[in-house]
Amino acid sequence: MNALVARPTIDWRARNHPAYWAFLVHRVSGLLLALFLPVHFWALSRAIEGEARLDTFLRWTDNPWVRIAETALVILLAAHLAGGLRVMALELLAWGDGQKTAIAVSAGASLAIGLVFLLQVF
Repeated sequence: MNALVARPTIDWRARNHPAYWAFLVHRVSGLLLALFLPVHFWALSRAIEGEARLDTFLRWTDNPWVRIAETALVILLAAHLAGGLRVMALELLAWGDGQKTAIAVSAGASLAIGLVFLLQVF
């Protein structure tokens, strides 16, 4: 009886399309940003606990590895914003041949924003 059940086949060609990669970056960046939120709230709690605790935390953030992590966070934020704008454009605008161009522009803008932030950090 199980031999008669048709199994769906996976078309791996769709995973090479730029739209799939844009979708994947948007989802992964959203997940990573959601995981960052508790850390962000913990850092904000340092300010509530007193000036000395906040100063200790701020001194720790002068570490170059923390600066690089902040840059990665800004790139994630920019990528997620660009991906969200792309999804909104897909919903509100007509589908056109410029979708790959829009994906490339949003990826480039995300990296440019991250690099500008990196230049400001160091």
